[in-house]
Amino acid sequence: MDCGVITSKTVLLLLSLAFWAAAAGLSYVGGYVINTYKSYDNFLQDKYALLPAVIIICVAVVMFIIGLIGCCATFRESRVGLGLFLAIILVIFVAEVSAFVLGFVYREKVKTDVQGTMHSVFEKYDGKNPESTVVDYLQEQLHCCGVRNYSDWTTTQWFNSTGNNSVPLSCCRQDVKNCTGRLDQPQELNTRSCAEELESGLQSVISYAMLVILGFAIVKFFGMLSVCVLTCRREDSGYQPLYSGVFA
Repeated sequence: MDCGVITSKTVLLLLSLAFWAAAAGLSYVGGYVINTYKSYDNFLQDKYALLPAVIIICVAVVMFIIGLIGCCATFRESRVGLGLFLAIILVIFVAEVSAFVLGFVYREKVKTDVQGTMHSVFEKYDGKNPESTVVDYLQEQLHCCGVRNYSDWTTTQWFNSTGNNSVPLSCCRQDVKNCTGRLDQPQELNTRSCAEELESGLQSVISYAMLVILGFAIVKFFGMLSVCVLTCRREDSGYQPLYSGVFA
C-alpha cells in the first residue's frame, strides 16, 4: 500500500469521524431541547415547539449514516460506497461554498440593515410593548444607549410624552447606583452607539462562522481528492498484466 493510499484513507476516516462527532453533538442538542420542553410543557400549548428538536435529531441520524458509509467504503475500498460518499461530500461542499459567499455578502450588508431596523424599533418604544423589552435588553447587554448615542432618545415619541428629560434606565451604567437616566447627568449613562456595537457583534459572529465553514470546506475538498485517489487505485488494480512464460 503506497503513501498516497494511506494518506487518502486517513483523511476519509477522519472525515467520517467528524460526521460522527457532529451527529453526537446534534443528538445532545436535540435531546436537551426535548428534555427542557418536558420540564416546561405546562406553560407551552404549541406542541410544534418540539419540531426543531426532532429535525435536529433526524439530521444527527443522517450524519451518523454518512459517517458509517464513509468508514465502510474506505475500509473495503468499495467503488459504489466511495462514489456515494463522494456525491454526499460534493453536495455538502457546494452548500458550504454557497454559505461562505452569502456570509461574505451579508457581512457587508449588516451596517445598512441594522441602522434602518433599529431606528424603527426605537421609535416604537413606550416602556411596555415587546419592542421596548427588546430595546432595554439590547442596551443592557451591549452597554449602549440610543442608535448612535443617548441624544437619539430626544427625538422619540416616548421622550416627548414623558417630559422628564430622561432616557430609559437601561441606558444607565452598571457601576452607577440610583441612576435616574436624566440627560443633565450624562456621566451616569452609557455613551456607546447601539448600532455600532450590534454591527460589530454580528460581523464578528459572521466572520467566525465563515472561518468555520471555510475550514470544513477545505476538509471536504481533500476528502473528495482522497476518494478519487482510492477510486483510481481500485481501477488500476483491477487489471493485472499476464506473462505467458519464457520464450525459447
